[in-house]
Amino acid sequence: MVETKMSLRKGAKVWVEDRELAWVPAEVVDSAGKQVQLLTRFGKKVFSAAEKLCPRDPDAEDHGGVDDMTKLTYLNEPGVLYNLERRYVLNDIYTYTGSILIAVNPFTKLPHLYNVHMMEMYKGVQFGDLSPHVFAVADAAYRAMVDEGKSQSILVSGESGAGKTETTKLIMQYLTYVGGRAAGDDRTVEQQVLESNPLLEAFGNAKTVRNDNSSRFGKFVEIQFDASGRISGAAIRTYLLERSRVVQITNPERNYHCFYQLCASGRDAEKYKLGNPSHFHYLNQSKTYELDGVSNAEEYLKTRRAMDIVGISHDDQEAIFRTLAAILHLGNVEFSPGKEHDSSAIKDQKSNFHLQMAATLFMCDVNLLLSTLYTRTIHTREGSIVKALDCSAAVANRDTLAKTVYAMLFDWLVQKINSSVGQDSSSKVQIGVLDIYGFECFKNNR
Repeated sequence: MVETKMSLRKGAKVWVEDRELAWVPAEVVDSAGKQVQLLTRFGKKVFSAAEKLCPRDPDAEDHGGVDDMTKLTYLNEPGVLYNLERRYVLNDIYTYTGSILIAVNPFTKLPHLYNVHMMEMYKGVQFGDLSPHVFAVADAAYRAMVDEGKSQSILVSGESGAGKTETTKLIMQYLTYVGGRAAGDDRTVEQQVLESNPLLEAFGNAKTVRNDNSSRFGKFVEIQFDASGRISGAAIRTYLLERSRVVQITNPERNYHCFYQLCASGRDAEKYKLGNPSHFHYLNQSKTYELDGVSNAEEYLKTRRAMDIVGISHDDQEAIFRTLAAILHLGNVEFSPGKEHDSSAIKDQKSNFHLQMAATLFMCDVNLLLSTLYTRTIHTREGSIVKALDCSAAVANRDTLAKTVYAMLFDWLVQKINSSVGQDSSSKVQIGVLDIYGFECFKNNR
């Protein structure tokens, strides 16, 4: 928001646009001409049109910023940016704008901000009485639900890499803390709700240019409560999984975490004839196979543990990873021109091995799978016509099959989580948390 009515007398404090820093603080030297002459804080003389200047609050420069943006004298773009920067330098990553919480990703672990002591500190406290915090927002939603008997929603939005998924997990962590119950079952609803996060991350998150753990889908988590404010059920809905990532990645990004975890799983990887991810087309399009500070083998064990807690049976777990392995083998099936015009055939023995493995792991007939890849059936009134496909069309068929199977697996996994956690049909109130898809814009958008 640009302020148009302001004093431009000599010595007035303003913000002026800067190509590198967006905005810099400056002081008016002369405003008599068509262009206002300014002296920036860095001693540089610049000129600007009066309508492009924003008023600056000099008092805000004497402290570490304000904890609520509505306290700013001038609520304009540079004032907001400067206030967030001042607080970020002091490790205050949270700032309010009324009832909205702005979080600036610190890109580092801050365990002291999210422990049980902090949750207890914000429990039941009036919103705004303590420093801005994600727990304060979660508590405000919970108290409003309990006191007013009305369902609440929390929207988490921002660009890719802003920390939306981590914020969503912290909200869920707090809600399970204040709404948890003691139970004899080792797999309580609260545990299952929390363990659904790493499970969905394994299958729906990937490394991107901006984020090592970027959610490639949108998620709405509905946590249901009983009349006493205790968690009684939950449901997860997902949106817009990035299917293209299964078959197409660019350096330095990665495919979904679960593929690398499976390749590092030791005996399971051997059982499925896997191994080094660099041997698989769907993974080696990028040369990034590891994440800093993350062990794929350890993450695989965490994923299996999360499946146990959520309630996915051992047989179902085997089916999940068998399907992942089948997709990797499928991606290594290559084609060469066939004997007939515009037809294709399996390229070599190596491709035939991966075809056989894919069919075995998919538990389907190898000839049926092969037919699906390099032919297309066209149905007419007179009957069906089987058309041979050239190499490029066969590759497109292969990739389409891989994307479709993975998307169906992901949807099935979400349904399995929902079935295991269970929904409370008698619940009158719930809190919904929406982790929306991150905003991205690239030269080439897939």
